[in-house]
Amino acid sequence: MATFLLKRILLLVPMLFGITVITFVVIHLAPGSPTDSLTELNPKASARARENLKKIYGLDKPLHIQYFHWVRRLAVMDLGRSFTDGRSVLVKIRERLPITILINVCSMLLILAVAVPIGILSATKQYSFFDKATTVLVFVGFAMPTFWLALLLMILFGATLGWLPISGLQSMHADQLTFWPLLCDRARHLVLPIFVSSFGGLAGYSRYMRSSMLEVVRQDYIRTARAKGLPERAVIYKHAFRNALMSTITILGLAIPGLIGGSAIFEQIFAIPGMGKLFLDATWARDYPVVMGILFIGALLTLLGNLVADIAYAVADPRVRVEEAQ
Repeated sequence: MATFLLKRILLLVPMLFGITVITFVVIHLAPGSPTDSLTELNPKASARARENLKKIYGLDKPLHIQYFHWVRRLAVMDLGRSFTDGRSVLVKIRERLPITILINVCSMLLILAVAVPIGILSATKQYSFFDKATTVLVFVGFAMPTFWLALLLMILFGATLGWLPISGLQSMHADQLTFWPLLCDRARHLVLPIFVSSFGGLAGYSRYMRSSMLEVVRQDYIRTARAKGLPERAVIYKHAFRNALMSTITILGLAIPGLIGGSAIFEQIFAIPGMGKLFLDATWARDYPVVMGILFIGALLTLLGNLVADIAYAVADPRVRVEEAQ
């Protein structure tokens, strides 16, 4: 197991280096410049002022020199300073990260709590009314755009019924509330974002679980377990369930980067000051340090997600450990 982990960890370094190089080049090839937002709408801005801004931002240097400076700062955990307000990128990310992680972790727990049982029941009761009904709901979930669903829920529960708030993280009078009323106020603000972010995942994960269970329950060892007279519940949840989790583990590992980047749409719609909204604002402003910092964290989480998935594979299936040891 130690050799297995060491190989995976050593592969992270060159992969992360390659990702950062490609990302750095791509964001600088995009049309527009950080100086445009400060000079294009200012009739007094001269060509010399634009050049001075480029020198201040370090954009007058060749691209490989800019990347070298970025890597050198990264070595001391410095992601640079934002072009828009001069604040530390690390500080801005640290301010926005907790709320994004909270929303996405809650939505992931909701997805697993609902999608896994649905997938198991759909597989064990194949072609039943329940299976057909969930299949229809899954296609609806796949086809429905997230932003459209969010707007419908805002109109229904916010504007029409007035049950839930439709923007922000807290009410205007939240500073006057005590702990429990403040907690309830925050929870009411998070109901719609969490539901919207988990809606599409419910469809996908339930299908993954269903297909995995259908494949597993047709295996010979499941027939043997049933032939021995084991209860159906023991056959499904003790023997089949663990092996069926393999594909779900893969999807969960790849979903870890979505804890940061996958929330841009609903954070923008619900005016939530999270990482997704920060990334969109920085992209529109061509704020390279902020964009690069968020993309670097996303790339790191992607690689760590794959590592977690590999470890989970090795834990769930001993054959993986044996193959790596050979």
